Amino acid sequence: MKENDIRWEQRFGNYRKALAQLQKFIDKGELSELEKQGLIKAFEYTYELAWKTLKDFLEFSGQTDIYGSRDVTRKAFELNLIEDGEGWMDMLQSRNLTSHTYREEVAEEICRQITELYFSLLTLLKAKLESLHSK
Repeated sequence: MKENDIRWEQRFGNYRKALAQLQKFIDKGELSELEKQGLIKAFEYTYELAWKTLKDFLEFSGQTDIYGSRDVTRKAFELNLIEDGEGWMDMLQSRNLTSHTYREEVAEEICRQITELYFSLLTLLKAKLESLHSK
């Protein structure tokens, strides 16, 4: 087994665990202010693992010259690993906002996007990678 094979599989395992944690916030429904902060942090962590897992998988599959999350998103969309490239780019933008913005209205909007769109995109990625992993 090659190191890249092991790496993407290990990262994928961590991604699944992070997604399960994010699921707990989604399942809870109405969140307090503190829980919303937890939702955003869980999203940040899950998103980071998502694009890094994709990067490792792409490298394992022989793709080169992929450096950042934008490159990974474009290539993953091109190869049909993700379906909604625009949604993933929006997710990247929201992820970047969470690091630099402390305004309540921005946090509220990001929480809404996480629950209404981003979580489903992250879940679809998990299903896609599981189908490829089992082959």
